[in-house]
Amino acid sequence: MPVYSNTGIYTFLMKGDFTMTNSPIPRVGGKKLLRKAICDRFPETGKFDRYIEVFGGAAWVLLHKDKHAPLEVYNDGDSNLVNLMRCIKYHSGELQREIEGFYNSREMFFDAIEQLNCKGFTDIQRAARYFLKIRISFGAKGSQFGCNTKPLQKSADYLSTVCERLKNVVIEHKNYDDLIKVYDRPTAFFYLDPPYYGAEDMYDVTFAKEDHLKLKKRLNGIKGMFLLSYNDDPFIRELYKDFKMEAISRNNNLSKGDYKELLISNY
Repeated sequence: MPVYSNTGIYTFLMKGDFTMTNSPIPRVGGKKLLRKAICDRFPETGKFDRYIEVFGGAAWVLLHKDKHAPLEVYNDGDSNLVNLMRCIKYHSGELQREIEGFYNSREMFFDAIEQLNCKGFTDIQRAARYFLKIRISFGAKGSQFGCNTKPLQKSADYLSTVCERLKNVVIEHKNYDDLIKVYDRPTAFFYLDPPYYGAEDMYDVTFAKEDHLKLKKRLNGIKGMFLLSYNDDPFIRELYKDFKMEAISRNNNLSKGDYKELLISNY
């Protein structure tokens, strides 16, 4: 499979009749390199009227087009990530001004991590610190200072563009099982990018083996359509053997070679 990559930080025209907006943050497991391949495998336009990202992450797939459906839903289990997306949507100017006081610094990086757990900060203050933590950490893991030389303010200035894209998107912070139950309809389309099997400790939310099994059980009985991204693992192949499955690969951001993934669907 070909590998797709972005060509810059700003919104730009793609071939066709839509614009693509980049995510303002990197993210472990983010779909920056596969977003076009994933969107190319969505059901045909008109087959669904609600688009739901169950594990929204950095929203690379959501932001790939200016609109996927009349109703769009972004959801994630990470409260800091959801708070950042809500602040970008409703308070992008105030968030940009808060970020103006930050710079690439090891001390500021670890201060931001500590302050995320402190009481008394506003949502905007927490969002700014989470933004700093992700933007300048090594591999977007949020645990190690990455010595990132990219100007932080340039990334912050881009938030107004993301704000415009998110203005009609519903932002949720719900458990994946409950979210699917709430939004499931025959005309619903779910894109799911859960924590990958065997790599759950890379994420800031708890996701156990039982969750992989529970997710599969929920998807077995939905009324709508779904497309699911997973790592190419024997357990996942066996778990979803009754669904359509396609192997795909991308460049591995943290090591040499390709990273193999699966796209699984019920249509």
